Amino acid sequence: MLEATRWLLGAGILMWMLAWLGESAIGVNWGTVSFHKLKPSTVVGLLKDNKIPKVKVFEAEADVLKALMGSGIQVMLGIPNEMLPLLSTSPAAADSWLRQNVSAYLGKGGADIRYIAVGNEPFLTSYNGQYQNLVMPAILNLQQSLVKANLAGYIKLVVPCNADAYESSLPSQGAFRPELTQIMTQLVQFLNSNGTPFIVNIYPFLSLYDNNDFPQDYAFFEGTTHPVTDGNNVYTNAFDGNYDTLVAALSKLGYDQMPIVIGEIGWPSDGAIGANITAAKVFNQGLISHVLSNKGTPLRPDAPPMDIYLFSLLDEGAKSILPGGFERHWGIFSFDGQAKYPLNLGLGNKELKNAKNVQYLPSRWCVASPSTDAQNVANHMRIACSVADCTTLDYGGSCNGIGEKGNISYAFNSYYQLQMQDSRSCNFDGLGVITFRDPSVGDCRFLVGVTDKGSDSSASQIRCQWWILLAFLVIQTISSFSL
Repeated sequence: MLEATRWLLGAGILMWMLAWLGESAIGVNWGTVSFHKLKPSTVVGLLKDNKIPKVKVFEAEADVLKALMGSGIQVMLGIPNEMLPLLSTSPAAADSWLRQNVSAYLGKGGADIRYIAVGNEPFLTSYNGQYQNLVMPAILNLQQSLVKANLAGYIKLVVPCNADAYESSLPSQGAFRPELTQIMTQLVQFLNSNGTPFIVNIYPFLSLYDNNDFPQDYAFFEGTTHPVTDGNNVYTNAFDGNYDTLVAALSKLGYDQMPIVIGEIGWPSDGAIGANITAAKVFNQGLISHVLSNKGTPLRPDAPPMDIYLFSLLDEGAKSILPGGFERHWGIFSFDGQAKYPLNLGLGNKELKNAKNVQYLPSRWCVASPSTDAQNVANHMRIACSVADCTTLDYGGSCNGIGEKGNISYAFNSYYQLQMQDSRSCNFDGLGVITFRDPSVGDCRFLVGVTDKGSDSSASQIRCQWWILLAFLVIQTISSFSL
C-alpha cells in the first residue's frame, strides 16, 4: 500500500498542477438508475472512445469501479445522502467505507479517484434541513480516514450543492440562504484549506420548466431579447447569471477567488414541453463552446469554471418522475449508448461515437392487437406504465402524438422489453400481440432491450455494503459498552 500511496501522491501533484493551469475539462455524470443497463466495461469503452477524461458517479458500485480501473479516467465518487447519518457519527464507519470503496481500487493500474462527493445536494430546500447538520461531521470523519490512509494529499472531499443554496435578484447581490450561512462558511473554509473547488449544479432547463415567465432564449447561449442588467454588467444567458450569483455569495464569505466546478448541467431530450432533441443539442453545444472559449463571466472574466460535468452520459429509465417525466431523458446517449444527436465535446472528436458491441434482445416488439378495444385496456396500460418507462407519452414527449392505439402499443412494449421479452408479458388478457415489424413512428422509438446483465449485481452490492457498515457500527458500540 505504501508504494501505491507514493505513486498516487506523485501523480496527484502533477495532475493538480496541470488541472489548475489548463483550460476547463469536460466530464460527464454516469448514473445507473436504469431498467436496461449496459455492462460497465461497455460504458467505460464509450467514455474512452469519446475521449472523456472525467466522470462523476453517484455511489460506490463495485462493478463500475472495477471497470474504471486502469482506464486513466479521473473519478468523482459519490456518497448518497442516506449514508450521512452513519458517516457523521462514526469515525469507524468512515474508515470502513473508505477501505471498502476507495482504497480497494487504488494504486498503479487502479481507479483514478480524485474526489469524494459527500452527499448529493444535501442542502436542497425540499429536504427541509434533514441533512444540513450532518455534512460537516461526515466530512471531518472522512478527512481523518483519508489522513490515516495517507490519501489526503491526493483525494479531496467536496459537496455538490444545488443552485438553490444561494439566492438574489441580481448576480452581484448573491448570498447563501440565511439558514446556510454558518455551515457554508465552515464548508468553504474547509475546501479552501484543502485546495478544493466548490461544486455546484446549475439547471437552466428547470428554471424554464418551473416558471412560465422565464424567457426561453435566456436559458440558451444564442443571445436573448431579455438580458439582465446588473450595474455595468449585462447577462445574456442564465448560466452566467447563476454562476456569478455564486461568485458573489462566495465573495461575501471572503473567498472571491475560490475555484468552481459545475457538478451537473444539461438539458433533457424528452418527457416534457421544451425537452427535445433540438433543444438539448443547442443547449449542450452552446454550453461547451461558451465554457471552452475561456471568456468567463462578467464577475470572472477570462476565468471559466475549472471543470464541467454534463448531466448526463446515459438516459436512466428507472429514475423517479416526481419532478417530471424529463428526469429519465438527460443523457447525451440513449440507454443503449447510442448518440442522440451530433455533439462536439471539444475533446478531439467532432461528433459523439456510439457504444460498441451492445448486445440486444431479438428484434421483436409487443403491440396492441388490431382487435383491441381501447375501452378495456386502461388498467393494463396503467399497470405496464407503473413498472416500465412510458414518459415519452407525456405531453410534449416524442411519442405523445401517436394516437390511442399507439399509446397502448408503446406501454405494452415497454413492459415486454423490461421482462426480457418473456412471451407471457405480452398477453395482457389477449390484448397484446408480438410483432417482428418495428412499430416506431417518426421520432417515437419503440425500444428493444439489451441483454447485458453486468450491472445487475450493483444494487445488492450496495445493500451489502450498508449492512456491513451498520454491523461494524453495532460491534463498535457493543465493544465500547463492554469496556
